[in-house]
Amino acid sequence: MTDPRQEGTPAGTSPADIDRRAAIAEALGKEVWPADRDALLARAQESNATDRVLGDLRRLPEGQRFENVQDVARALGLGTEQQRF
Repeated sequence: MTDPRQEGTPAGTSPADIDRRAAIAEALGKEVWPADRDALLARAQESNATDRVLGDLRRLPEGQRFENVQDVARALGLGTEQQRF
């Protein structure tokens, strides 16, 4: 059983990872999912995303479908929150 008081981010996730993931989520919004890299890039450009966000999205593999920002974060090697029960 998981300790309900444990932090929601895994060990090794840095504050910078959290900030990057938040910036990606803000640039993409909720309406874009599911989407591939090209659709995510187009949406980020429409929302005037930062160069850092655009650069991160360009690193995503082609032809892969992403269901949410957590999928994107995993593909970029960023930490993601643990699911609590």
